[in-house]
Amino acid sequence: MNVPHFDVAVVGAGLAGLAAAESLASAGAKVLILERKPFVGGRAYSYDHPSLNEQIDCQHALLGCCTNLVDLCTKAGSADRIRWYDELIFLETNGTRTRLKPGSLPAPLHTSFDFLRAPMLNMSDKIAIARGLMEFLHGYPQTDEESFSTWLKRTKQTERAIRHLWEPVIVGALNDSFENCSTKYAGQVFHESFLKSAQGGRLGIPTLPLSQFYSYVAEHCVRLGSELRLSQSVTGLARAGDSWRISTGEGDFTAHNVVLATNFHQTLQLLPADVAFDGLRAGISHFRNAPITTVHLWFDREITELDHAVLLDTGIQWIFNKSRIRRLPAEHGSYCELVISASFAQLHATREAILSSALNELTMFFPSVRQAKLLKSGLLKEARATFSATPGLDAFRPSQATVCPGLFLAGDWTATRWPSTMEGAVRSGRLAAEAVTASAGMQQKFLSPDLPSAGWMRWIAPVR
Repeated sequence: MNVPHFDVAVVGAGLAGLAAAESLASAGAKVLILERKPFVGGRAYSYDHPSLNEQIDCQHALLGCCTNLVDLCTKAGSADRIRWYDELIFLETNGTRTRLKPGSLPAPLHTSFDFLRAPMLNMSDKIAIARGLMEFLHGYPQTDEESFSTWLKRTKQTERAIRHLWEPVIVGALNDSFENCSTKYAGQVFHESFLKSAQGGRLGIPTLPLSQFYSYVAEHCVRLGSELRLSQSVTGLARAGDSWRISTGEGDFTAHNVVLATNFHQTLQLLPADVAFDGLRAGISHFRNAPITTVHLWFDREITELDHAVLLDTGIQWIFNKSRIRRLPAEHGSYCELVISASFAQLHATREAILSSALNELTMFFPSVRQAKLLKSGLLKEARATFSATPGLDAFRPSQATVCPGLFLAGDWTATRWPSTMEGAVRSGRLAAEAVTASAGMQQKFLSPDLPSAGWMRWIAPVR
């Protein structure tokens, strides 16, 4: 019986796997993509909720500095399905709104007018924040040993500055407490999105449910000649001569190269039982997950004219008004998604408790919720939404090439120089594709360059 053979088998159709497959297929490789779920996207996925008759997801946004993700979407023809915003709105429970939007001054001063006028901060807060941002002006630390909590104390940040800027941005971006976030990646967030250029800080939100959105990338891979097989779990991986044998519930495949584009839990399960991987296994033991909980609410009327906002001093970090973002017809009602980052407490709370708390907090910001009728609601707990960029973790993030010929790794948790983001996942896939081609004696480059520094930042912090 003939076993189908491929140049490369990519295990996992999340962003890392799709990015690796797209790069390799575009270079002429015969690629097989195996995904255990019936949809693509990995952790950036959506699914049909059986009782709500709605497709829901855990909202993932991107920034203008996510050059590889934007490039991948452009190649797949889905970049026009991203709605871009230049303005961030911070809401306080007393109704005060702070808007941060680029003005006419060059970077890094492009948001300085709005920052100086920000009502959510007093002058002492602003001085402390400016003092802190000066540390990230020329870049961010190249080592990750310091925790962000230590940095906040060292730079003498005020309590209000922490609550109204550092916390919503860093907890929202890195999805963990300050103690479990390294200053390196917190600094990267502020350098790339607040200081380096106005374009880097633009907020992009897909206008489709995430699996639909990333199906464009999957279809692009297929157009390039890749074979995509959904609902097909890999049950075994073994070296067979100069190839790999990949066993699934529906049969076997062979490939010269395998890219494990899986999270670190699945990678542990799929690694061959070989002492050569003991170091990798030991390194993976240092990783931990951080959860995100999203609350999905459908009202009979619009509760706010805002498309999105940062919510201050409550357990909710963000509201995404998905009816407005997706430009849904009025008869569809008003669909809002609330995001609770680093939701360790919510993992063990009941649906009723989380929903009640979320509605109470939402009413503090939008009193019109009291007059609206809640038509239906849903809750999505993602226990493994991200990995925590804990201090010192870089030493254990593996490169994409492994000690075994023909076996490569992809995933946001691998060595990408980025935290756990969609951009980090795409970078990992492209780096894995570069490692595959390098093993064949070719030096192809798939990684997109970083955004260039703009304004005065071109002289203050040129791109490394």
